[in-house]
Amino acid sequence: MDDQLHNAAVLTGDLVDSSKAGQAATDLALDSIRSTLSRVESWFGNGPGYFTRMRGDGWQFIVHNPLYTLRASLLVFAELGSDRDLPQTRISIGLDGVTALDRSNLSASSGPAFINSGQTLDAMTKADRFAIAGTTATVLHRAVVALVEEQIGHWTPEQAEAVALYLTPEDPTLKDIGQTLGISTQAAHSRVTGAGGQALRQAVKYWEDQRDLVPC
Repeated sequence: MDDQLHNAAVLTGDLVDSSKAGQAATDLALDSIRSTLSRVESWFGNGPGYFTRMRGDGWQFIVHNPLYTLRASLLVFAELGSDRDLPQTRISIGLDGVTALDRSNLSASSGPAFINSGQTLDAMTKADRFAIAGTTATVLHRAVVALVEEQIGHWTPEQAEAVALYLTPEDPTLKDIGQTLGISTQAAHSRVTGAGGQALRQAVKYWEDQRDLVPC
């Protein structure tokens, strides 16, 4: 097994009100999640990643390096939130590593990260959107997750679209975002600021600088 998986994290999620959205929208949402998370993994040299769809509207994904779990989760929320026709998702981050991996079906894999992620998702209420569990998750990690959960609940599709660009590792400027979206720099600033984008970018940087999530 890949040595990197010793400290890997698992994201487990399910879509919110997917039955109301319909099968086509559900499929598009899950495709968006898979694409977004694979892109995050490739940014940091970990390849396309491992994704499994389960229980109809449920899903799991392995993040090789747990330091990138916040960025990955935020980008999933932002990409889905930018399309008002797609159902949203809940996400549970599970830490502490993977011990056995079935690349074709993550539900057949095992390890503390799978247990922590799955059990925490099961314990979440319908109103909950974001959670984290594991021995390496500190009080500060949980506080950040709680604040992010509150913030994403207020995004408009336009704000989510801007955040999805703003949180990429290239750190695009507001001018860059405006040009990509075909809007003015001032309008880009309004969308990013309204979404709490600057604070979220800073939170991501602090999260990725903290080595607490990766035990020695």
